[in-house]
Amino acid sequence: MSFSYQDLGWSSFFDAQHDDESLTAYRVSEVHRDRIIVLSPNGEETLVTPNRETRICAVGDWVLGDPEGRLVQILDRQTTVQRRAAGHEVRPQLIAANVDTLFIVSSCNADFNIARLERFLALAQSADCYPVVLLTKADQCDDPSEYRKQVEALHNAPVVECLNAKDEAEVHKAMGWVRKGQTAAFLGTSGVGKTTLANWMTGNDAATGDIREDDGRGRHTTRARYLKPMLNGGWLIDTPGMRELQLFDARDGLDTVFEDLQALAQQCKFNNCAHESEPGCAVKAALDAGEIDADRVDRWKKLLAENKLNTETLAQTRQREKRFSKSVNAAQKSAKHRKGRR
Repeated sequence: MSFSYQDLGWSSFFDAQHDDESLTAYRVSEVHRDRIIVLSPNGEETLVTPNRETRICAVGDWVLGDPEGRLVQILDRQTTVQRRAAGHEVRPQLIAANVDTLFIVSSCNADFNIARLERFLALAQSADCYPVVLLTKADQCDDPSEYRKQVEALHNAPVVECLNAKDEAEVHKAMGWVRKGQTAAFLGTSGVGKTTLANWMTGNDAATGDIREDDGRGRHTTRARYLKPMLNGGWLIDTPGMRELQLFDARDGLDTVFEDLQALAQQCKFNNCAHESEPGCAVKAALDAGEIDADRVDRWKKLLAENKLNTETLAQTRQREKRFSKSVNAAQKSAKHRKGRR
């Protein structure tokens, strides 16, 4: 099947960056260690790329390649979905690029976690994606509306769809949030039905896994990220389940998800109020009056502290790498200069 550039999601935003007619534009569908799989109106191709480039290339990116099949440039993104990488090293991990709709997938069982949903929503808002919460396994729950109500009770509540991931009609209804040429991506833990949803949305038949009865968690059945055409003309980036999602550079997203608490914080007497026992704390006053939920305030403060720490640590890491790069370049220039004088 062939796709036009418009089908693939090309727009004037990317066209303005394509000023070298000798280079061909491609949409990235897979990222591997030393190459990327890309799509164009000519079909699927492979571009060779240095290792350092694959680390900053994401599924969904638009790139330019030369006639020899080499990656030359990654075009600026309209949206970037990223998190702090798992592990001790503080560095960003790209999840997907140029995503319009972010499907946040949870399920109507023990996997449902409102704190995790707030994290995902903050990520979506900071990435400037449109969030849609998909609550799967509604057919296996006595009253799925109880889960829906918890999501709808959130400030700036997102769109919520309760569905049976194995029901084609219900899945196709959810697909209506992605138009032709637009791109969606999944976020969620393992075992919530992302692969089943992806199969219905794309017409594929990838294997699905069982879940544990005690906590509703499942095994990873998707182990990499792929850009796949949806049956309605949109595009889907299927992602592995996430056991850990730490935020960074997400202050705007947190301010949107917790907009009411942020507005209260602006009324505090001190700008650096920790909302504990400081005099003139508007948040504490609202808590004492029973106007806001204490658990939600704790989650907000925890996410703010996490985002601040990760963002500052990442900035320090980048500055250290920049200084190291400068020292290496200086040493190389000095060595070349000495060699030239001999």
